[in-house]
Amino acid sequence: MLCALLILFACVPVSSQTLPGNTPEATSVASAPTEEPVMDIFKKPLVTHIYTADPSAHVFEGKIYIYPSHDLDHDNLLTANNDGDQFDMEDYHVFSMENMHTLPVDHGEVLNVKDVPWASKQMWAPDAAFKNGTYYLYFPARDKQHIFRIGVATSKSPAGPFTPESSYIEGSFSIDPCVFIDDDGQAYIIFGGLMGGQLEKWQTGQFDPHGVGPKHNEPALGPRIARLAADMLRFDGPVQEILLLDEDKTPILAGEGEKRFFEASWMHKYNGVYYFSYSTGTGHQIAYAIGDKPTGPFVFKGYVLNPVTGWTTHHSIVEFQGKWYLFYHDATLSGGVDYKRNIKVAELTYNPDGTIQTIEP
Repeated sequence: MLCALLILFACVPVSSQTLPGNTPEATSVASAPTEEPVMDIFKKPLVTHIYTADPSAHVFEGKIYIYPSHDLDHDNLLTANNDGDQFDMEDYHVFSMENMHTLPVDHGEVLNVKDVPWASKQMWAPDAAFKNGTYYLYFPARDKQHIFRIGVATSKSPAGPFTPESSYIEGSFSIDPCVFIDDDGQAYIIFGGLMGGQLEKWQTGQFDPHGVGPKHNEPALGPRIARLAADMLRFDGPVQEILLLDEDKTPILAGEGEKRFFEASWMHKYNGVYYFSYSTGTGHQIAYAIGDKPTGPFVFKGYVLNPVTGWTTHHSIVEFQGKWYLFYHDATLSGGVDYKRNIKVAELTYNPDGTIQTIEP
């Protein structure tokens, strides 16, 4: 009988024995799902292992996907000039967020300038869109003649990698593409940037290396907009200039540095109204204007974001899980180095009349 009892005991599975750390209480704790820690991520660097800027945020597949530019970690001050050569970016990473209380996941490099046949350098602020079961990444870069063009790359996943087209979009120029798809499915691309973005050099419709902007008392240059064809790979019609008006309905002047368009176009829709937001550049603010159609005109209404640490400012606005958010960048991570930036996010609030409450960075 004793032998039988010993044999019976030996056959008991180890997992049911009372071993250190495997008590019934410990087992129940270990098997319970662990909750993700709630983090305060607002107005703090979202990515710290690399420098990131110009965040373009979209909701794809139930998550926020962020498409920023990638600042290289260099200290070559000899490249600093009005053409922006200090902003020497050569690839893109994609980041995703499942909620607004955890940090983004880095999906790694999704496109490199060496893989773009027509490009030579400076892959600046990109944007992304989804249509036809395909994800599209739109990006500016200098071509072999050092003229900024806008290219497009495609993927079946919002996280990439992206395969570039063999050439840039015909008729494209300048920087900072933003793609807006209206409720009727028509897609538009908005683009343009002053100084290093070369918009002043395209006033005649042809590239003029000696082109200069308007005088201070003349209407400011506006961003450009074009319809995208159904395949999202080419323009469908002419490029037009978006007219930005002051609140008295007169054109904003080139000398109005606190209001005029500089770069960083973004378009979104709220309660049936089109919002066009942009960087004022030398004014260091994100301004916005409203209109009743994507092609404008747009009437200046105020500011989305006050000046940040660093010279440049760039943003996107997105609705996610019932709230609105502003993604933007500054240079706090690098201690204020203009070409070593970091992306951030803040909650965005509308007033009852549809105006936007200005955010302090």
